[in-house]
Amino acid sequence: MIEVEIVGVRIELPSNQPLVLLKEMHGDRHVPIWIGTPEASAIALAQQGVVPPRPMTHDLLIDVVEALGHAIISVNIVAVEDNIFYGQLQFDDGTVVSSRASDALALALRAKCRIWCADAVMEEAGVRITEHDESEEAEPPVVDEEREMRRFREFLDDVEPEDFEG
Repeated sequence: MIEVEIVGVRIELPSNQPLVLLKEMHGDRHVPIWIGTPEASAIALAQQGVVPPRPMTHDLLIDVVEALGHAIISVNIVAVEDNIFYGQLQFDDGTVVSSRASDALALALRAKCRIWCADAVMEEAGVRITEHDESEEAEPPVVDEEREMRRFREFLDDVEPEDFEG
């Protein structure tokens, strides 16, 4: 398993399909996962630290888990089949629960737990975005996350979801 972090969520045009972008912690590969609009909102809100006045579904689930005396200790992206990503929630007592990857990621942000990606998923769906490229030399310095998102957007300008099919 490879530890990853959530870089961000964006809407791809012209399809208006949201995606979440994961990046390996100790490398330059990224995993784009096309997700639903509600999950994209849930992930973006958590990344921005927005706390709704009443718990939304992912907030409620975290509250229930904590009320039962447990915690989610990690989220795992374990498989990708036909462009569908599969996740798992790993609980403090060893229990593992299957989940959609998008829901697992929304919960990971709220539980403040580590996110892992199976090696096979990274091999199949990972996209390498290198740190240095000659066209950048004349550009002003940019925050790493902004640079990664800009490079990924440039990559996405020429890619379709079908390109990730095996």
